[in-house]
Amino acid sequence: MSRTHVLVDLDGTISNSLPGIARSLQYAFAECGYEPPTDDAVRSIIGPPFEVSFPILGVPVNEMAPVVAKYRERYNDIGLFENAMYEGVPEMLEALLRDGLSLALATAKPEAVARRITAHFDVARHFVYEAGASPALNDNRRSKDQVITYCLAELGIAPGDHVVMLGDRDHDVEGALANGIDCVGVTWGFGSADELSGAGAHRIVDHPADVLAAVSA
Repeated sequence: MSRTHVLVDLDGTISNSLPGIARSLQYAFAECGYEPPTDDAVRSIIGPPFEVSFPILGVPVNEMAPVVAKYRERYNDIGLFENAMYEGVPEMLEALLRDGLSLALATAKPEAVARRITAHFDVARHFVYEAGASPALNDNRRSKDQVITYCLAELGIAPGDHVVMLGDRDHDVEGALANGIDCVGVTWGFGSADELSGAGAHRIVDHPADVLAAVSA
């Protein structure tokens, strides 16, 4: 199989963003009169857009706008830097590039915020394009499948065996499959091997050093 492009997720794949997301959500929930979620509860919902995750945490979609505003108030200033790149990820990205693969970021995090994070970690230079979600709630580029569709369009490539997604949650797998591409699941992030397998991951890897072989298979 001849791969040419790898779409790479951000949260849980490139970096461990749990501390900043958890603290910012806990701040926002408390400010808006909701019971703040535990770190474990936040960990379980990292990945999908707020329209999916907030009801799980007890905030109905029709009440989420002020909570999201408070979340962004803290996250966009402080929380996005409460974040650490996973060991081995820089070397993983460099190995993929050396193998002749073209890399693009595809994340359900708002695009402008995602680009600040990749710049902070000095990995933006590895990506030919960085695609993220629209910041507007209920827009048509919020879910992972919508972000992947947008990313492929911006790259000017059609879906197929030459493209593969790399991500840590079931929504990465489902978004890829909805666009007609495979997804390699990674277990060092927020999803389990069972979650990834159940969603239909093409391959599952436990270490960044194993990614190159998996995306090429």
